[in-house]
Formats: sequence, structure tokens, C-alpha cells
Amino acid sequence: MTDPRDRDPLLNVDTSRRRVLGGLGLAAAGCPFSGLMAGQAQAKAARAAMPGHVTDAPVLDAASPDDRVPFFGVRQAGIVTPRPANGMVASFHVVAATPQEMEDLLRRLTDRIAFLTEGGTPPALDPRLPPADSGIVGPVVRPDALTVTVALGASLFDDRPWLAPLKPLRLSRMTRFPNDALDASLCHGDLALQICANTQDTTIHALRDIVRNLPDRLVLKWKQEGNVPVIAPGPDGQAESARNFLGFRDGSANPDASDTALMDRLVFVGPERGEPDWALGGSYQLVRIIRNFVERWDRTPLREQEAIMGRVRSTGAPLDRPQASEFEAPDYAADPDGLATPLDSHIRLANPRTRESEENVILRRPFNYSNGVTRAGQLDQGLLFICYQADLEKGFIAVQRRLDGEPLEEYIKPVGGGYFFALPGVRDASDYLGSALIAALAR
Repeated sequence: MTDPRDRDPLLNVDTSRRRVLGGLGLAAAGCPFSGLMAGQAQAKAARAAMPGHVTDAPVLDAASPDDRVPFFGVRQAGIVTPRPANGMVASFHVVAATPQEMEDLLRRLTDRIAFLTEGGTPPALDPRLPPADSGIVGPVVRPDALTVTVALGASLFDDRPWLAPLKPLRLSRMTRFPNDALDASLCHGDLALQICANTQDTTIHALRDIVRNLPDRLVLKWKQEGNVPVIAPGPDGQAESARNFLGFRDGSANPDASDTALMDRLVFVGPERGEPDWALGGSYQLVRIIRNFVERWDRTPLREQEAIMGRVRSTGAPLDRPQASEFEAPDYAADPDGLATPLDSHIRLANPRTRESEENVILRRPFNYSNGVTRAGQLDQGLLFICYQADLEKGFIAVQRRLDGEPLEEYIKPVGGGYFFALPGVRDASDYLGSALIAALAR
């Protein structure tokens, strides 16, 4: 039987990777103890050698504080990069009234990110002065798979006449959808940082470093931290999508981020889209802080939960193929009346899998969040939803419009976030973030 993942380029599957990892598990199956341990060791080595997918769940004991994600490149890290266990979005007001001040911000920000992602020893200063580093990760800063992705908000351009003509064509302020309850204090911003790393200490350290070194240029507006559940390694090394706080795997049908041509079409801005030249290689970033009413959800029958989502909770398999894996594509054409997968299920509305909806596919990179307890005595938990697309209108906005009124709305409430434009990458040590934007200002 042909694996349907081989014929669907929009699935989050690198078939060669998954087959190699599966083969390692089969090789270890002969001996229940030594073979299992050998298989786990081999699988771990394979995972380390092969790039993972954006929504793969991090694997226990697979991460190292010496993991390094290259900072330099034509695309920013942290977009198609596999998610580590911890993530954060921090939004800022920018203090820059002139092109020169904006250039100063971007150059200094580049320098800090380059150091933090590479790692090293902060300089020793006179002890009578504040130290050069917070010290919360020790005397040596280790890279810990850190990525810091920089994106610009609409207000940065709207509030500065000298920047306005260079605004990305599809960048706007996030407007309210019917089920939203947006808190203004948790929305928008001039500049956003998506900070991801193996450990929470590293993300917090990076944020504090940037705030400490750019107090004259950046004022923190809001932030939201999140994480991805870490799974124990299986003997077969099989990758699986991480689960959200509703108990379902989140990312099963994500597009394959290792497919460069697909990413260039769906995620990154190319010359065919009519964007300003400086924006080529960037991407539209959507951030949504989505509260989950987990107490209500936990009292909902399992069959109803699965009908709302369109998947089997335990495995992630689509409802029309309950014995399959989470990566099996549902066959909506064979289920036109929604007898297996309800017509208003989340996965069917989000991606109807028609020829027309192929241009609406987005690259999701979410994290779970838990913010304590509300005044009403309820758990404040939910999803820090992040996605990237080359066209905001054709991507997230189109998908969200299809989801308006879905049954899942009874259990979720978006409360914050914003639209941003992730800058193109930094090519080498002589370059800096947004250099093409600054150069365009001088023309």
C-alpha cells in the first residue's frame, strides 16, 4: 500500500526521516532489553543528525545546552526551525524618531542576538559597576538552541511618516473576530521578539539581556511565555506532534518545513507578491493568545471532543481513518455529508483540502501557556498560537474566517496577540537585521 504522506506535499512529513527512525526501531526489536537500549541510542543519534519538523514534540534527553542554531542566513532562524521546549513572544514600543535611531536599534539588537545565539563569556567589569550580564544562566552563556526572531508591527510604520511608504503591503493591526475578547494591553506592538530555547532560563535570560542593553530604544509592552510538552523517547524513534492543553496533537497537518520550495511558496515573501524589495525573504507572523476553558472541556464527553476537533484524541488519527497515524490525510471527498468527520469540525473547516484552500495553508509554531488562576478561580491556560505565511490575508485571516462560528468556540477565547512582519535574515557578520529597510530609507 502506498503511503499517502508520499503524495501530499502539505503534510508535515519527511518520509525518509520517519522511515529511517522506524527502521532503527525494527532493528532493535529482537532483544527486549539490550536491543531496546540500543534502539533508543540509535534513534537518539538519528534524531540529532536529522532536522526535525516544526511541530515535532521535543524528546526527553535529546536537547543539550550546547545546541546551536545558526544565526546568519538569508532567512531568520525560528521560523522553519523545529520548536524547542520553551518559547516566548515579547512585544515592545520602539523609541526611534529618526532613521538613524532606527538603524542604531537594529544594529545593536543584531549584536545582542548574535552573541546570545552563539554563546560565550560576558566581559568582566569593575565590580563597582553593574555586571555585564544578569548571571541567571551562570558565568558562561551557552547557546541552548536559542533563536530570537525579530518582527515589526504596523504601528512602527504608521506612527513614523518616514517609514510609512515602506510598510509591507499586507501588514495591519489585528482586528477583532466574532469570538475574540481582545485585551488592548496584550495586543499589537512596534516590534516583537519570538524567543525560543531548550530551557526557560535561556529565554528569560535573552529577554533580560536585550531589555538591559537597549533601554533607550525598546520599552516592553507585553509578553507571553509558553512551552511544548517533552515526550519520552520511544524505541522506534517515531516523531509525533506535541499535544495542546485540550489533549490533542497540534501540528499533524503542518506543511513540511524541510521542503524549501514549499516554504518559499507558502511562508516567505518572494518578488512575485509585490512587496517592497527590502521585505523579500521575510514572512508575516501571526500571534494569538488563546485562552482555553479547560474545566468546561474536561467535562465534555470524549466522543464530542473528537467530533469538535475531527481527530481521535489518543492517536491524532483523522476520524475517517481511526486506525491510521496522525499523519494520514482525511478523505473528505469520500465523506461529503460529514458522517465520519463532521462538516463543522475544526480540522475540516481550517483546511477543507480543496484545490482552492491549498493557498491558505499556514506554518504553525504554537506553544502551550499556563498563567495561574483567574479571579473566578479558573485555570488560565491556553495556546500561544504563532504561525507564518507569505500572505496574511490568504493565510491566517482566510483560515480564521472559515473557523468563525465553529463548535470549538465554546471552549476557547482569543485575548491578545497581533500581526507582525518577520524581517529577512542577516547574511553574515557585516550585515544586520533590517539593513535593506534602512538602505531603502536613504534612497
